[in-house]
Amino acid sequence: MSLYQRTKEATLGLLGPWIFLGLSASCLPRTILKLIWERKLSVLLSPSKLQDAWFSEVWKFQGPMIRQTAGEIVVPLLEGRATAGDVTPEPVGPGIHGTVIEVGPGSGLWVDVYKMVAEVNPNPEAEAGEGTVRRRNAGASGGKRVITRIYGVEPNQDQHPHLKRAIANAGLEGVYQIVPVGIEDLDNPDKWDGRVEKESVDCIVSILCLCSIPEPEKNIRELYGYLKKGGHWFVFEHVRCEYSWYMKAYQRFVNVFWPHFLGGCLLCRQTEKTLREAGPWEKIDVAQPVIEPWYKTVPHILGVFTK
Repeated sequence: MSLYQRTKEATLGLLGPWIFLGLSASCLPRTILKLIWERKLSVLLSPSKLQDAWFSEVWKFQGPMIRQTAGEIVVPLLEGRATAGDVTPEPVGPGIHGTVIEVGPGSGLWVDVYKMVAEVNPNPEAEAGEGTVRRRNAGASGGKRVITRIYGVEPNQDQHPHLKRAIANAGLEGVYQIVPVGIEDLDNPDKWDGRVEKESVDCIVSILCLCSIPEPEKNIRELYGYLKKGGHWFVFEHVRCEYSWYMKAYQRFVNVFWPHFLGGCLLCRQTEKTLREAGPWEKIDVAQPVIEPWYKTVPHILGVFTK
């Protein structure tokens, strides 16, 4: 690649966050007009509720594009085909299975993926134990793991109509349950119609959501407590830049504006550090995706934490 091409790619990469912010800003007038049309004046008068409604509108349009690009590594991750920040042709670790918590599913961008990477069966007897694999005659790998229950923790009520539609389209009614409260109330049946017991979950999935949860240290430690011993946390999250002073400074400058346009999302969170310190882990296989270049203003981590 020539110097001109490398410079052009880096320039476009550095401008990318500003283009994304511009697209987000373009959704605000539409959000306001929609709320006026629906006579939701109380939402218009509440900055936090307006921000949630605005972000829902942004994600409705931008989410599918993000899904298309990120899906190339998220799907292999959930199949157990990711290690050291790279995708492998064959499984090198555990795939998703059993009882699952999906953190911040939003509009249900990833809901249909569960049937792509595993069998889904609400009958607990379908899974004789951790690591059980249902054999498929046509499966090149011999079969898929079994998911018996999914809890989607999504306190943003504006996302629920879209999420319910995604669950129905994926045929996951009876398996996927929306949890309409925050992480701190997962085990509180007084707050929602259900309860998740501590140390009862086989897998946690967090995809581009830990950037905006409140009190990340507290809530990530809380989620850690729901994992069984030997449970797995599948993670694909954007994180703080940790390389070159100029990229660190540039990311911090972008972050001055970023959370106000994107639902409180924070670019500079040390999410990997917080996850590592949530509790003792038996194994950590997490790294920045190898495909990400040096000028990535929104770098990610990809991999699995095993309790």
